[in-house]
Amino acid sequence: MQRGNSVRATFNYTLDDGSVPEAYFYEPPAGTVIRMPGNDPREMQIADGWPLASTFSLDREGFALKDFHSAFDRFNDDDAVRDQFYATVAEFVRTSVGARRVIVFDHTIRSKVNVQQQTAEHTTTQRAPVMIVHCDYTPISGPLRVRQLMPDEAGTLLQRRVAFYNFWKPLKQRVEEKPLAMCDVTSASPDDMLKMVLRYRDRTGEIFVMRHSSAHRWWYFPKMTPESVLLLKTYESETDGRARFLGHSAFEDPNTPPDAPVRESIEIRTIAFF
Repeated sequence: MQRGNSVRATFNYTLDDGSVPEAYFYEPPAGTVIRMPGNDPREMQIADGWPLASTFSLDREGFALKDFHSAFDRFNDDDAVRDQFYATVAEFVRTSVGARRVIVFDHTIRSKVNVQQQTAEHTTTQRAPVMIVHCDYTPISGPLRVRQLMPDEAGTLLQRRVAFYNFWKPLKQRVEEKPLAMCDVTSASPDDMLKMVLRYRDRTGEIFVMRHSSAHRWWYFPKMTPESVLLLKTYESETDGRARFLGHSAFEDPNTPPDAPVRESIEIRTIAFF
């Protein structure tokens, strides 16, 4: 696949040294030694995806760009987002991926203002942009999330195809600062994915971080506006060769103007049942 214009920037990969990185969402016990992710920064080329926007596929590269139009604008009201916007997103994702059913279970507003909220214990809807190459789920944590959210139906639902999709879009203005970039799944090996443990007071979860490979191809869509949305596949139950886990990260775009507004975006997490 040909690449268009590109920039070079640093991504925070994680060293594959045999240890397991982790993050605590509460104050860890005194003396706890935490192995942090993102300890292998590497400069990579990131291609402008706009010239090829219509060709990207959720089942091949792991992401897709879609047109999206909605009159909803109450993004500073979490209850309104849940009550009025979730259903719109669920139906949009369902028709986009051809699923039988889609549920929305979480959302996050990301902005530089929320930089101290990255691992806050009680705030999950307000976070800073994640500057570590990661994927939100693993072969274990994907099905586990279904069981946690839908305990009465999970046994039946997990017998069929299940996929998790993140719905990502700018809020009210175009994104110029800390845009989102995706690591093309066709350029990555499953062995590039490293487990990271997430420790909460009442449970332990896991995600993937990524080790560096010079083969990785990165894409982004500079100056995205609220009329576009990115769908990212963060879990896929099928093992038939289609994309399963998409590495992604925010990054410092060298083309960002000094006076660019801080990034404001929303990420909504969905589960599609087929």
